[in-house]
Amino acid sequence: MAMKNLAMKSALLLLLLMTAALLMALKVGDPAPDFSAKNQDGKTIHLADFKGKQPVLLYFYPKDDTPGCTKEACSFRDRFAKFKELGAVVLGVSGQGAKSHQEFRAKHKLPFDLLVDSDGAINKAYDVGTMFVVGFYKRRSVLIGKDGKLLRYYEDVNPETHAAEVIKDLEDARGR
Repeated sequence: MAMKNLAMKSALLLLLLMTAALLMALKVGDPAPDFSAKNQDGKTIHLADFKGKQPVLLYFYPKDDTPGCTKEACSFRDRFAKFKELGAVVLGVSGQGAKSHQEFRAKHKLPFDLLVDSDGAINKAYDVGTMFVVGFYKRRSVLIGKDGKLLRYYEDVNPETHAAEVIKDLEDARGR
């Protein structure tokens, strides 16, 4: 009987924790959590600087210069003129340091900043999470409107098609 009560209490606690996590998760329309972070060159980027001016895509990726991350970054690079035309800023975020970001950016001629999030603060603020065991960031993105509110949270990202998906969402948002 004691084991049954313990199992029921454990299940109830798990349900409460899951409910709390869902209530705390970011939702479309929520204000985007503000942050400051260094880019690959040591320049501090403040999210608040873009509010009222430009939409921002924060794309979180596992690791510099790995196959999927390179495909995704190069896809943003290849469509960067369209992002600029739509007035959007693209910012890559991962846990590697500035030197790794500099090398990745230079090797693939990336025209956008890569932010250093070695302490995981931006990852946590946006509830991105990490991959079990290896600890690299999950591949997720957040599209933030000019008003500083979340337009879209991309949980399932295909590195090959994600840039086109975001461009469509920016075009749709522009028409509203």
